[in-house]
Parts: sequence; structure tokens; C-alpha cells
Amino acid sequence: MNLPLSVEAQTLHQHLDDPQVLIIDLSSEENYLAGHIPGAIHLASSRLLNGEKPVPNTVPTKEKLAALYNELGITPDAWVVAYDDQKGPWAGRFMWTLNILGHHNCSVLNGQLDAWKQAGLAIEQQQNQPSPSNYEINYDDSLLADADYILSHLDDANCTIWDARSAAEYSGEKVINAQKGGHIPGAKHLEWTDCLISDSDLRLKPKDELLSLLAEAGINPESTIITHCQTHRRSGLTYWVAKHLGFENIRCYDGSWFEWGNLPNTPVEK
Repeated sequence: MNLPLSVEAQTLHQHLDDPQVLIIDLSSEENYLAGHIPGAIHLASSRLLNGEKPVPNTVPTKEKLAALYNELGITPDAWVVAYDDQKGPWAGRFMWTLNILGHHNCSVLNGQLDAWKQAGLAIEQQQNQPSPSNYEINYDDSLLADADYILSHLDDANCTIWDARSAAEYSGEKVINAQKGGHIPGAKHLEWTDCLISDSDLRLKPKDELLSLLAEAGINPESTIITHCQTHRRSGLTYWVAKHLGFENIRCYDGSWFEWGNLPNTPVEK
């Protein structure tokens, strides 16, 4: 089967009974229990992080990711659809995580659970359990960018850094859990929520509008895009947006500003 990378609620509803479709809910456990898409399996967003100091928000080890992949019952033929309760960033980070594992049969529910409810579609409260699988992963580190990679590409005209944080964080006016504020030299700014239609309609803006926003921000789709935020949560959504627009070369800096803003040798612009 083949679902759109950004799948609409009504389209997903038509495939609920397809045995190849695996729906992952990355909402809080409380919100999952309050109501979710029928058949959806809950995944705590913390499972997408290594959780260890000094930078707990980086990607888990290959071994942990392989265990998670099989724990969720993912097979090479499965089509995974993700959504969350935070406007899409965790769903986007989960898509990126699956792509790292070599799994590209995946979608994000456009508009998240809000879109499902607004379409008048049924929800359930029962907890669904996965059927574990046992498959080897094909780890792809070309989707990752660490601090050393960025430092070596700061003067690369074919590399564009997409800072998905707020304007205040980008300018250095607001500093969160870091020794220094500002942004990576040369980084372009487009806040992650600017990619959404509105607070009441959490779907992505039309493609032509998104492309115009990116062009205005100086984000060149022909270059290698490196996206980040504070902890690579918000930039999970911008990874999804770039994939949605068909960008071919995308990396995520999972250390994000939590790492960059605390390293002694990293340059900063304000």
C-alpha cells in the first residue's frame, strides 16, 4: 500500500481495517486514555530520546532503536501513521527516527487528532497492545548532523541551517537551558508553528504558501537542510515539512541548542 506522507483524516479512516496500517499515538498517556484513533498504539515521546547526560535529547543508541522498532511490531511492509497532542512535532520526530532506521513507509496525520475529531470520526478509549516483530534495521546516519558536522559546514554555501525556534530564542533575547543565546552563524529562521494554518486548524499550510515562506526566510530547498530547535522536538515538525515539500537532502541536529548553547567552542550570532 501507499499512503500520502501527510495523510488526511478521511483518507486514514478509509484504511483503518488494513492490516498493514500501524497507527502510533505520541500524545501524553492521559490524553491517549481519554480518546484516540481506533487501533492506535501509545508510544511515550521520551522513548525517542536517549535520556542521558550531557545531552538527553539526542537520538537513542542503535540497539535501543532496534528494540523499539520490534517492540512496536513494525515490519518492512507496515505503513506507520503517527500523530501527537502537541501540533505535530513528536510525530515528525518519530518519522525522522523511522527514516534513520531505514523505514520510509510512514505518514503523519495532517492536523493531528484535532483534525480527526473535527471530521466527526470515532475515537476509542481502550488500550491497544502491539504484536512484537523481529526485523533487522538499516541504520542511516546521513539524516543526522552533530556539532562537528555543522562546524565543518558553516561556510558551505550548499548547506542551509533552519532554526525552528521562536524569534526571541533566535535573536538571543530568550535563553533556555543554555550558557549562551543567539543562533548558529548563518542560520535562517522560520518558526515551526508558522508552517501550520492556524491554532484552530493544525494542518500544514498549502505547499505553495510553505515554499514562499521558506524562500522569504532564505531556506534554499536545493541545498542540504539542517533543521534544529532547542531539543529537536519542534524541529521534528520542520523535518516533516521539508519531507512533505519533497526536499531531498535533510539532516536534523538532534543535539540542537541545548548542546550548541552549552559547548565552549561553538560560535554564536545574535
